[in-house]
Amino acid sequence: MSKIVGVHGINQEYRGENTIYKDWFPALRDGLNRAGVALESDNDLSCAFYGHLFREGKKGISIPDYDDTDIDSDWEEELLLQWAQEVIKIEKPEQDSELQRKGRVPREIQKALGILSESKFFGDIAEKFVIYFLKQVGDYFHNQDLREKIRDTIASCIKDDTRILVGHSLGSVACYEALCQHPEWKVEVLVTLGSPLGIRRLIFDRLEPSPCNNLGSWPGSVKKWVNIADAGDIVALEKNLKPLFDGNIEDKLVYNGSDAHSALNYLTAKETGEAIKWGLINP
Repeated sequence: MSKIVGVHGINQEYRGENTIYKDWFPALRDGLNRAGVALESDNDLSCAFYGHLFREGKKGISIPDYDDTDIDSDWEEELLLQWAQEVIKIEKPEQDSELQRKGRVPREIQKALGILSESKFFGDIAEKFVIYFLKQVGDYFHNQDLREKIRDTIASCIKDDTRILVGHSLGSVACYEALCQHPEWKVEVLVTLGSPLGIRRLIFDRLEPSPCNNLGSWPGSVKKWVNIADAGDIVALEKNLKPLFDGNIEDKLVYNGSDAHSALNYLTAKETGEAIKWGLINP
């Protein structure tokens, strides 16, 4: 049984719980080493895997040849423009340009896709990959059956001795909602890494349970919530979650180098190790 359960983000559908564990476990141990503590057992971590749910029912090529015409909802368009604007702010502040969302404007969508696909964050990947990532995030919020299956996957990994839940990217959203759904759990520490939880309208306002009076609920049994973000991580658009939730969140900034959103870079950070350490030494 595992004291720590880790939950991955998007674009992991061709992996599995064992391959995620193989990468996460040494990275997590390195972060804990920076914090001056060691895990007692290789079994102290387990990884909840839901990537296969995005793979089910897919045939033919793994990623369609998406282009700007496949941005087919207001939700996708707004998140795309917010990501692109964040890239401009971080990578090209001298441009001081504002992407405008005024209805369906193909030129602005094309411009945003160009900015993202050429950004350091996405590493010069093709536009179709940017759209693919965007649609996976959207699937979570617009496909209730998928959303519940992902949360059920997390629930299946929570045992009586589980004290720490670590969620990366979209996984942090699923962790938060699962904790709210299960206040009976004995999980005491939530660590969110590169989290999009603070993105207004698109994510924050669509959480389950819904925010009340502009405040999100505190996640179930948790006694300590540490939110960790890199300043250059565009997925974590809002780095400070404390003002948005009903409770005392500890927001911390780290530097992950050129791969700002990397789960492994987050896990090796001393700040992540310190957060997990608290749950290990305060049973």
